[in-house]
Amino acid sequence: MQAKTCVGALSLAVLPMWIGACLAQESATVDPALKEKIEAQGRKIDAMRSRMAEQLAELEQMKRELASQEVAYNDLRKAVGMTALEEARATGAPGVAGAQSAPSPQDQVPGSPAPGAPSAPVSQPVAATQPVGKRPAEDDRPPEVAPIFDQPGVLTPRNKLIIEPSYQYGYSSSDRVSLVGYTVIPAILIGLVDVRQVKTTTQTGAVAFRYGLTNRMELEVRVPYVDTHTDTISREIFTGTAQDNLFTNSGKGIGDVEATLRYQINDGGADKPYYIGWFRAKSRTGEDPFEVTTDCVTRCVQNTTGTGLPLKAPTGTGFYSAQLGLTWLYPSDPVVFFGNFSYLHNFERKDVSRNVLGSGKQFLGDIKAGDIADISVGMGLSLNEKASISIGYDQAFVGRTQQNGHPLAGSARSTLGSLLIGGSYRFNEKETLNITLGVGVTRDTPDTTVTVRVPITL
Repeated sequence: MQAKTCVGALSLAVLPMWIGACLAQESATVDPALKEKIEAQGRKIDAMRSRMAEQLAELEQMKRELASQEVAYNDLRKAVGMTALEEARATGAPGVAGAQSAPSPQDQVPGSPAPGAPSAPVSQPVAATQPVGKRPAEDDRPPEVAPIFDQPGVLTPRNKLIIEPSYQYGYSSSDRVSLVGYTVIPAILIGLVDVRQVKTTTQTGAVAFRYGLTNRMELEVRVPYVDTHTDTISREIFTGTAQDNLFTNSGKGIGDVEATLRYQINDGGADKPYYIGWFRAKSRTGEDPFEVTTDCVTRCVQNTTGTGLPLKAPTGTGFYSAQLGLTWLYPSDPVVFFGNFSYLHNFERKDVSRNVLGSGKQFLGDIKAGDIADISVGMGLSLNEKASISIGYDQAFVGRTQQNGHPLAGSARSTLGSLLIGGSYRFNEKETLNITLGVGVTRDTPDTTVTVRVPITL
C-alpha cells in the first residue's frame, strides 16, 4: 500500500527524490536481526578473500621454490650422467647424447670421452655403455649345496680354474669264518675252523683341477696319493695251532689318475630340475693287485702254510674303467633335492699273471672285475649365506669278478650302502671348506669315511 502511495505521487520533476525517499522508507522496515546476519556474511566473505590472497601468495612462493629445486635437480642429473642414460634408454643403443658412434670397451681408453660426445667436467663419470633398464640375464646355474658325493652340482664358470685339495680317511673291519672239515651229525664238525679279522685303514690325499671350458662344461683331472694299512688276525689252517697270528701289510704311492668331463644339459630354476651329464675315465697308474707279491696258499716255506694275502697293499684297482652318469638337482625353497645315477664298466685284462712267494709267476688268464651300478639321493639346506648342510644316501651294486669268461670261484655280488652327512662353509668368494662323514650300513662298506675338501678358485 505504501508503494502504491509513492507511485501515485510520482512526477518527473521529483523522481530522484521520490526514489531516495522510498529506499529510506523500505530500509526502515527491514528486520534488524536480518540486517545483522547480512553484515556477518559480508565480513566472512571479506575474510575468505583475505585468506585466498594469502594462499595465492604462498602458492607463488612455492612455485618459485619448485623452480629452484628443478634447477638443482637438473644440475645433479648432469653431474651423475642421468641425461645420457635416459637417452640411451630411449634409443635402446649404447652411447651418450650427441655421440655418433660408441667405441667398444676394448678400444676406448679408460677415462677418455666417447668420440662426438660433448666435453664433460673432470669429475663427471663415463656414461654406461649398455642399455639402461634392460632386464638382467637370469642365473641359469644350479644352486650351491654342501657336496657329499664325488660329483659336484655347480660347474666351474668359463675360463675359471679351481684347485681342490682333499683328504679322505677310511676305516673298515670285517670278520670271516671258514669251516674246513666234515660233519658227522649236525652241529658237530670234524676239522679246522679258520677265523679271520681284517682291519683296514686307508688315507687318500688328492688334488683335483677343474677348468671351465664354457659356462656349461668343465673338465676335471684328479691325482690321488694312497696310503693303506691292513691288519689280518687269523690262525693258519692245516697246522692245528691254537694261537692267533697277526699278518700286516701296507702300501703307499700314486693311485689311479682319473679325468671327468661334465656338461649342464638344461636351464633349471625354481621348482625346475637341473640335469648334469658326466663321463669319467680312470687309468691304472697305481700299483695293482697283480703286481705285488702274494703269499703262497699251500705249504711252500719250511713246511708252513702261507696266508694267501698280498705282502704289500696295492694302491690301484688294476683295471681301466669308464663311468657314465647323470646328476640332478631340484630347488624347492628352502631346500635343494639332488641325486646321482651312474654305471661303471671295468675293462677286461688279457693274460694276467700274479707274483707268488716261492713260486714265481702264476698265470691267471683273462680277468674282468665286476661292473658297478650306483644310485644316490640327498637334500641340502642353506643355513645362511655362508653355511649349508646336506644329508644323503649312496648305494652301489657290484657285480661278480670273471676269470676266462666265467664267474670266479668265491666271488659274489655285493651291495655297498653309505649314509652321508656333510657341511659346507664359505670363507670368502674364493675359498670354501667342505666336510663329509660317511657311515657304512652294509657289511661290505667301510665302517667310517671322513672326507675334507677345500676348493680354491683362482
